[in-house]
Amino acid sequence: MPRGLRQSTSPATAEPYINDPVRPGLFIKKQPGSGTDAVARASERPGLRLATDAPFTWLRDLPDAVTLETLAPADDVDADAFDDSVLDALAAADYVYKVWGGDWCGDCRRQLPGFGAALAAAGVPDNCVEAYPVTKGPDGKEGELVEAYGIELIPTVVVESSDGEELARFVEEEDSSIAAYLAERLADVEATA
Repeated sequence: MPRGLRQSTSPATAEPYINDPVRPGLFIKKQPGSGTDAVARASERPGLRLATDAPFTWLRDLPDAVTLETLAPADDVDADAFDDSVLDALAAADYVYKVWGGDWCGDCRRQLPGFGAALAAAGVPDNCVEAYPVTKGPDGKEGELVEAYGIELIPTVVVESSDGEELARFVEEEDSSIAAYLAERLADVEATA
């Protein structure tokens, strides 16, 4: 039995739910014959009880696992593909890049690998990049610092100075890549400093 998983049963319907170790407070249930999993929040199922010793089936391939692996630099992007001015702007100061997204998100899968490659090509240290995986909830996006930063669409990248001042923000999609869009704004910040 994988650690952290417990089967639970809804008293009203006696349907088996499994406590999701990746997404605390969520429970998953196999949909017979559909090949998909249902997700329920404890708050949506009053009286949901966890049984600590009940047998269960491990559900692989969770559809909304909370990761942000798409931020890893794309293997097929060469550092020479980026304009020097973009790389210079991204690496101009001790910026902190805060990135919200999810591997389940098509926009993130399309845009974040290139942005990760640009950060790597610019020599931005790993400790200056903070990844915040996001899930879809009934009231919008959920995840660490989502509310504090007003994250509604993903990917969202917030660039802060080393003292925490927000300098630039990319939200979901623009006419240029994440790297080019932020570089233009950061160059303006440097020019006015």
